[in-house]
Order: sequence, then C-alpha cells, then structure tokens
Amino acid sequence: MTIINDQTYIDKILKGDANAYAFLVEKYKVMVFSLALKMVKSREEAEEISQDTFIKAYKNLSKFKGESKFSTWLYKITYRTCLDSLKKNKERYNTDAIDEVTINRIQSTDSILEGIEQKERAQVINSCLLSLPEEERSILWMFYFEELSLKEIVEVTDFSEANVKVKLHRARKSLLNIVEKKVEPELINHYGRK
Repeated sequence: MTIINDQTYIDKILKGDANAYAFLVEKYKVMVFSLALKMVKSREEAEEISQDTFIKAYKNLSKFKGESKFSTWLYKITYRTCLDSLKKNKERYNTDAIDEVTINRIQSTDSILEGIEQKERAQVINSCLLSLPEEERSILWMFYFEELSLKEIVEVTDFSEANVKVKLHRARKSLLNIVEKKVEPELINHYGRK
C-alpha cells in the first residue's frame, strides 16, 4: 500500500506535477532528519542535510526505478549526503574507535539498565548513541529505530551483508561499552554502591 502510494506521487511528479512532491517530503521528513541528526549530531547541519537530500531526490527522481522501496532509496541519499558533510567537516566530529567489551560486561550493563526508569533509559541510550562514531551510530539507528532490514541497510550503505553484520555487532558492543561507562558511575553515586 505504501509503495503504491509513493509510486503514484512519483508518477505525478515525473509528469510535471511538482506539488505532488510535498506529499513525499511530508511523509519522509522525520525519517530523513532523524538519520541526519544521528549521524552529524548538529540540528542545524541535519536541517541542511535534510534540505539537500530532498533536493537531490527531486532532481534524481527519474532515476528511481522502483526496484526497492522509495524510503530505502531516500535513506541512501540521506546517508551519502551525511557522509559528504562529515568528510567536509571532519575536524568537527570525533570518530575515534571504541574498545570492544566482553560478554560479562555486556551482561553487567544489561543489569545496570534494569534500574533506570523507561524515560530515563531512552535519554541515556540516546546520549550514548550520540557518542558513537557516525558509521556505527547510523547502522544501529537504521536497524533498531528505523527497522530497516539487513538487505535494506546493504542497499543504503553499499556494504556487503557480511560487513553490515560485523559493523552492527561492533556497534552494539561499542554502545554497551559507552552505556557501561556513562551509566554505572551515575548509579554508583546515586545508590552509594561500589
């Protein structure tokens, strides 16, 4: 149903109805902005990337063949626009690698998070997610928050499926490591534990 609706509007746009593009922009603006914000960590930059993405998508709409969902195609444009922005502004972003964690530390982090209220948990996870390098952050975001399949992530990133699986695994470990470092000291201070 969604793909048919998108294709209907795409056909109208390609036939000269530029106003039909407003439907697609409205439908996908949150998705595009969310990915951009997760990757570049700057609201202003994410807004600019969102605008650039929709302009690029409009200009290249005739190249959309319908072999994938429109949202996947748009996600790919957003992802590439973010990467271009990150390359241009590399000095502004911290992309240092994060050490991997052991299974015991992962389980320990899971038990730490059990003590945090759901709203606080979401804030902590979001804060920790923003601490990840952009590639790890974007892959986690696509998989867990946008619920893209591995196949769709492969299409967006042009990585092999095996590479996406490895990057997703590493990103999970990195996120848990950050959560452990950020959350555990706060809980120790709050509850007076060692």
